[in-house]
Amino acid sequence: MNSVERVHTALKLGQPDRVPVLEFVVDEKVARAAVPGCRDVADCMDRLDMDGVGCGAYFAKVRDNADGSYTDEWGVSYLPGPEAVAQPLRGPIETLEDARAYTPPDPDAPHRLGKLPDLVARYKGKRAICFHHRAAFMWSAYLMGLDNMLMNLLAEPELVTVTMEKVLHCNMRIVQRAIRAGAEVIILGDDYAGNSGPMMSPALFREFILPPLKQMIALIHAEGALCIKHSDGDLYPLLDMIVAAGPDGINPIEPVAGMELKKVKQLYGDKVCLTGNIDCAHLLPHGTPEQVRAAVRQAIADAAPGGGYILTSSNSIHSSCNPQNFVAMVRACHEFGSYR
Repeated sequence: MNSVERVHTALKLGQPDRVPVLEFVVDEKVARAAVPGCRDVADCMDRLDMDGVGCGAYFAKVRDNADGSYTDEWGVSYLPGPEAVAQPLRGPIETLEDARAYTPPDPDAPHRLGKLPDLVARYKGKRAICFHHRAAFMWSAYLMGLDNMLMNLLAEPELVTVTMEKVLHCNMRIVQRAIRAGAEVIILGDDYAGNSGPMMSPALFREFILPPLKQMIALIHAEGALCIKHSDGDLYPLLDMIVAAGPDGINPIEPVAGMELKKVKQLYGDKVCLTGNIDCAHLLPHGTPEQVRAAVRQAIADAAPGGGYILTSSNSIHSSCNPQNFVAMVRACHEFGSYR
């Protein structure tokens, strides 16, 4: 199999020739240290013989602010830092009137797909083309502030509903464009939980968060692509609903949040492809290559039998990850992941 066939087979719960290895976000400095001389992150992935390349939508900076933050096309202000994803500080929506008046970014803007056209031109047919985006929850949280949004699920639910509907409509069009431009796997990156459990009750998740998630997944499948649902944290109270929403894969089954890969395989391995869960909180930044190899070997033993498993980190290859450990993870998957 080539990489495209390998990823598609695993996401369809089949058994490829070996366990695919993917990453959806890799810090550029780590990539260049891992593969000296690489052109960019995608070239690093290609040279390491990973099974996919990817990018996300692009939202331009529209204003630099006096406090050192910047504001993007969503109207959200961020504090730049060392990671690929900046920290949101504040958004433009506080009231129901704000939500009703709000206009999301133009999903059809020429620059919206970011690096995707270039990746398709370079790697289509050779590596699985991944596009990471969101359904409705996290962008809505950015627009009104996460704490405010969670409180408004109870205090002012119409404010949440109006905001999420606008966000979802924008994001569905962006995802549709991405698939039609060549993306094969859409990663939905809305986070629903922390290490101690979900941010909202299962009842509130079912009422507010699940319907737009289902709509987005249905669109992805109608357009002929595959979907991986990402969320950090302890997802056990929500997993039945997330799996029933119909994603092809779930990610990252985070070990520091108490998510056990073997247990999730036993519970859901016949329904959804598992993608994860090499620890990037402690192991990839501070462990040794030998420890990384051992973790990869254990993850493959726990989740690979019968197929339906893709090896990734437990979130991303962020700026604190040791480049040698990143390389060790990929090479160990190649070494231990064969089904032959």
